Amino acid sequence: MASLVLSEMPLLVRQYALYLRNIRGLSVKTVDEYCLDLRTFFRFLQKQRQQLNEPIEEILIAQIDLDFIKKITTYEVFEFMNYVSDDRNNLSATRQRKSSSIKSFFKYLVVHEKLLEENPVENLSAPKKKKVLPHFLSLEQSIELLNSVEGPDKERDYCMLVLFLNCGLRLSELVSINLSDVYHQNSTIKILGKGNKERIIYLNEACLQAVDSYIKVRPKNAVVDRNALFLSSRKQRISPKTVQFIVKKYLKKIGLGGTGYSVHKLRHTAATLMYRYGNVDIRVLQDILGHENLGTTEIYTHTSSTQVESAMNANPLAQMTTNKKSK
Repeated sequence: MASLVLSEMPLLVRQYALYLRNIRGLSVKTVDEYCLDLRTFFRFLQKQRQQLNEPIEEILIAQIDLDFIKKITTYEVFEFMNYVSDDRNNLSATRQRKSSSIKSFFKYLVVHEKLLEENPVENLSAPKKKKVLPHFLSLEQSIELLNSVEGPDKERDYCMLVLFLNCGLRLSELVSINLSDVYHQNSTIKILGKGNKERIIYLNEACLQAVDSYIKVRPKNAVVDRNALFLSSRKQRISPKTVQFIVKKYLKKIGLGGTGYSVHKLRHTAATLMYRYGNVDIRVLQDILGHENLGTTEIYTHTSSTQVESAMNANPLAQMTTNKKSK
C-alpha cells in the first residue's frame, strides 16, 4: 500500500493487501481503497463493541485478530452499512464499494486462507448504484479541443489528446505506454489495463500520424526513462497529475473548464463517438475500452439520442395519427 501506514492495520488486512496486489494484480490505488474501507469498518466495530467515546478516526485497530473477526455477525455489517449511509452520508457508489471491500475480505479469509468456516456476508446484497449517464464532448467540441493545441510541446500534447479521444484510454494506461508498445508494422498499440491485463488496440490514421509526429521531436538525449513514450519537461515519464493539468488547460481554453470535465471524460467521449458514429458492436467496444463486464460498456448505448430518435421513427406505427370521424 502506498498511502496507508501498514502498521496501523491488523495483520490479516496487511496480508490481504499483499494478496490483492501480488496475486490478483490490483493497482496500488485500488488496494488502498479496499483497505481504507476495512479500516473504517473495523473502527466502527471497535467503537460499537467497546462503547468508545473518542472520534472514530482516532480508534486503533492494529490489535484486531482472527478471534475478533470470527465474532463479526451479519447484523453488525448491516449496522455498519446504515452508519456509512446515515452518519457519513456516503453515496450509493461509495456504499457499494465498501460492501464489495468487506465481501472480498471475508471471501479471502474463507476461500483462500481457509481461516473461517462461515462467511457472515455471503448473502449481503450490495446497495444499488445509481446509473448516471456519462458526460462527454460532442464531435464539434472534440475537434475544437484538438485544434486548440499549441506551444513548445504541441506534438506531445496533441498526441495524448488524439489517443484519449480515439482509443478511449484510461489516464493510467496512457502514462504507462512504452515506445516498444507501439507496433508500426501492424498499426497497433499494446495497453496495460486494470489488473495488469494487456490488450491490443488498432491505431487509426489520425493516431499513427500523431504518434509519428511526436516521436520525431521526442527528446533523445539525457532521458531519464528511455522506455517511456510520453516524457515531461524533465525528460522523465510524464506523471498522471501533469497529464490532468494539460488536459484541463485545453478544456478550459475551449470553454469547458468547469467541473464535470476531465481526462476521464475524454474516455467517455471516445466510447460515445465510436458507438454513435461508427455503429460499433457493443462487445467490440468492450474490448477496446478494456471493460471486464459488458454491463459497464452498455451505459454508452443510452447516450445516443439520435439513435433513440431513429429507432422510435422506425416503428411502423410512427406515422399513424388519430383519425376521428366527423360528427
